[in-house]
Amino acid sequence: MSSRKTSIPDAGYSLSVVVPAYNEQEVLGEFHRRLAQTLDQMSCEAEIVYVNDGSRDNTMAVLHAIRAADPRVSIVDLSRNFGKEIAVSAGLEHSAGDAVIIIDADLQDPPELIPALVAKWQHGYDNVYAKRKVRDGESWFKKITAHYFYRVMQSVSRIKIPEDTGDFRLLSRRAVLALGQLNEQHRFMKGLFAWIGYPSIAVEYDRDPRFAGETKWNYWKLWNFALEGITSFTIAPLKIATYLGVCVAGLAFMYAIYTIYKTLMYGESVKGYPSLMVVTLLLGGSNLIAVGLLGEYLGRIFNESKGRPLYFVNVFEPSELHRLHAAAGREFVPRERNPGALTPS
Repeated sequence: MSSRKTSIPDAGYSLSVVVPAYNEQEVLGEFHRRLAQTLDQMSCEAEIVYVNDGSRDNTMAVLHAIRAADPRVSIVDLSRNFGKEIAVSAGLEHSAGDAVIIIDADLQDPPELIPALVAKWQHGYDNVYAKRKVRDGESWFKKITAHYFYRVMQSVSRIKIPEDTGDFRLLSRRAVLALGQLNEQHRFMKGLFAWIGYPSIAVEYDRDPRFAGETKWNYWKLWNFALEGITSFTIAPLKIATYLGVCVAGLAFMYAIYTIYKTLMYGESVKGYPSLMVVTLLLGGSNLIAVGLLGEYLGRIFNESKGRPLYFVNVFEPSELHRLHAAAGREFVPRERNPGALTPS
């Protein structure tokens, strides 16, 4: 955590809350009620940026009903499902506040914690992240794998990603602007939040079970998410493949010397099929692992080389706060990758 902090006024600030939503019709009503109640108690201008990430249920209808009743609501309707990491990026790029909160709609992260995050920001921190003390409603296997994932990331990456921390956090405007300059297609947001630096601090909380609906993260998606994080912020797997190749080659060479020695000294014939199969399978498996790792990195290079926009917006319905800031010429995140997406519809 850095000790250099920025000066933030105690009052007269604006706050954006970015909420990615994918098939969340069951929970959005209760989520908005609790979030609105929290914002009503705070002395700031506020907006709520809902990002519909290609939902297939009635999420958009629910969002339209919420926006009709609350002028603070902004809706970013993406053209299809791009995934949560890109949905979060879209929300950040369409936010207008001096500080931006990122929170999921499933109510596992309590909106009532927002004032505590804002209080830390008012003391000059650019990245105030919520750290989980308790993870209710999750299986023991998911808790264990999450525990070790963060610790593996800490050990293999030069970027120190806070442990037991998700996307629930507050970012200052300059942190949001910095994130807007990172153009990669493969976006591991937890890593990007840490990569930009700036003063950061944790606020601990107990995570609740999901309020309603079903989680969108099965174990296959979590595995790919972990792979994304590791390959995005370290080349350690490639180094491990190199070391493994050196070790296997060394063992094979020593075994060859041993076999030749026994044959010359004792006249023993070379062992046949079993030993040959073991060595062949060992070398073949090692080669396939190394080629697979190279393929993962090469595939990411291929995707980045295309230079495609991160996403496209179907409809953008701005909040009153966004309209006021846009009219005043407020600086938003640069939009070189998707020109015109910030134009209100």
